[in-house]
Amino acid sequence: MAEATSLTAGLVRVDQSMSTHHPEQRHGHEHDEAHSHLSEMELRVRALESVLSQKGCIDPAALNLLIETYEKKIGPHNGARVVAKAWVDQEFKQQLVAEPTPAIASLGYAGRQGEYIVVENTPKLHNMVVCTLCSCYPWPVLGLPPVWYKSGPYRSRAVMDPRGGLRDFGVGLAADTEIRVWDIRPRSCISSFPCVRSGQRVGAKSASHRSSPATA
Repeated sequence: MAEATSLTAGLVRVDQSMSTHHPEQRHGHEHDEAHSHLSEMELRVRALESVLSQKGCIDPAALNLLIETYEKKIGPHNGARVVAKAWVDQEFKQQLVAEPTPAIASLGYAGRQGEYIVVENTPKLHNMVVCTLCSCYPWPVLGLPPVWYKSGPYRSRAVMDPRGGLRDFGVGLAADTEIRVWDIRPRSCISSFPCVRSGQRVGAKSASHRSSPATA
């Protein structure tokens, strides 16, 4: 708590110093920000990162490695590969549904929030996933949870009006298609995978395109 107070006070002093003692520098700084491609939040993150680095609270190299991991090694492209393999390998598909955690781990995807229940979407059944407690999400195969998934409106809409919630994402379903809502609980992330439509070419790219934004 003392560290956080000290850091906040330090940031305030820096800001006050720029605005009172060096107004021309402050004006130049604002001019640069106005023309920056970064958002206000991104600029604040950069400033906070700089202060924490100067104080020795974080290691920039370790931070860059973490960012690179989530940008290139962890994300929905992993989930797309799992789905594509299930489409073309019937034996793997059966294992994926029966024992999803070891099946997914066999492709090299494991780690935090990597314990799964896997269900399949069909023309007559669409699975919708929500976490009403927090934001449990299958990180190893889908990456970090998107903002909308963690939002209150999505959580409540998924439970109270799942068909309408899916329409918000552009997912229109036939009236006779059953919608099954799965409420995730800690240590049991639920993933759904789409069925192959008639005439559709199978591959990791097509798998990622068919994945519904309202499923996790």
